[in-house]
Amino acid sequence: MHKKFLAAALLAALPILASGADITVSAAASLTNAFKELAQSFEAAHKGDKVLLNFAASDSLVQQIAKGAPVDVFASADQEAMDKAERLKLLAPGTRRDFASNTVVLVVPAASRIASLADLANAQRLTTGNPASVPIGRYTQEALTKAGLWAGLQGKFVFGTSVRQSLDYVARGEADAGFVYATDVQAQKDKVKAVATVPTATPVRYPIAVIANAPQPKLARRFADYAASSTGQAILVKHGFGKP
Repeated sequence: MHKKFLAAALLAALPILASGADITVSAAASLTNAFKELAQSFEAAHKGDKVLLNFAASDSLVQQIAKGAPVDVFASADQEAMDKAERLKLLAPGTRRDFASNTVVLVVPAASRIASLADLANAQRLTTGNPASVPIGRYTQEALTKAGLWAGLQGKFVFGTSVRQSLDYVARGEADAGFVYATDVQAQKDKVKAVATVPTATPVRYPIAVIANAPQPKLARRFADYAASSTGQAILVKHGFGKP
């Protein structure tokens, strides 16, 4: 009788032990605050499941995945990084979609008198992400080139390895001005201010996709769906992102 009771108890416990799963979501640095809340909301809706977050510049994340990092979902800050992942056959077919949008802004230290792009002629040091590996840098270079300003300002730039590093440079006063996303300003709202929105020739849209060899493909698809759901979109809008 005791053995039967013990066996029944073990069987009853098995679904509980097997119900939870971990997924790793690699996301662009600009998604840090929004995805932390999105992950918490997803976990609350999927009891027992856990979302592990990895933030960095989009191109760096692609490199990590290409080298075999066990990632389930990738969210990029631009199409170029996601295109690289697709060319490397890192994405599960049919899972790529845009889920958010953003804008590029000029930010300066809170006490700065810089108020426009024209004022940058007198600035000594500027910052944005490295155009070779960071989406914000590509958007910035494209926008300033179209405005006829890149050639004259290029030598003043100190490039960050991510948009958040560039934001920190401005917040610490190590750069006179910088180009980041509008959503990033909130992370340093006491130390920086946005003084101008910078028009970009390429719309700032964020794609998300499930990784082809995702350890948890079904749960990964659920997370990607959640980001695009009304609940996920409300969280993104709360953090300043626009609709895709």
